[in-house]
Amino acid sequence: MAISPILSRHILPGALSLLYRSLRIQVSPSGFKLPDNEKGCIVAFWHGRMAVGWLLARSLAKGRTIAAIASLSEDGSILSDALTTLGFKLIRGSSSTGGAEVRSAMQTELEKGTIVCITPDGPRGPFERMKYGTVRIASEGKLPIIFAEIDMPASRQLKSWDRFLIPLPFSKVQVTLHTILPPPFSSEETLRAFSEELSDRFTHA
Repeated sequence: MAISPILSRHILPGALSLLYRSLRIQVSPSGFKLPDNEKGCIVAFWHGRMAVGWLLARSLAKGRTIAAIASLSEDGSILSDALTTLGFKLIRGSSSTGGAEVRSAMQTELEKGTIVCITPDGPRGPFERMKYGTVRIASEGKLPIIFAEIDMPASRQLKSWDRFLIPLPFSKVQVTLHTILPPPFSSEETLRAFSEELSDRFTHA
């Protein structure tokens, strides 16, 4: 169901910002900084944790150009409106729709030093399984993936495929940041095996 642009462009990002500022977020390792080099990096978090993930990524970027991947669906349009208001550049598409264009746009932005944020199990799942394209781009570009493991003990879970979590205002959120450097892959099978190992490592299933 379509929603008003006023809601998606102003009320939703405002509400997310207010909620985020109320949270008691603890980040490990303490004092973490994104890699400072000519190329960018990929910041990833699960689709069901994006209520915290997008603004966390923006705080980590600290003034650097930041881009987000959003699908071409109606939900993706709502998200795009909100993220644009929050200061993100947008790359529209997904692995199932416009995949080649998304990969090309990601690579272009990364080469320019942009921080590219992605929910690697989105936009439609499977739940907390990392799509191979994210790992392939990082491997071929010799770029790190910064995976944000986000735990929200005090939260409400929606009945959606991604088990979407909304943290309660003023609650504690624990974020653990992992720097992943995908190696060169000799075959599609080794790429897929590495991606599956990452999914197993970080899934909440």
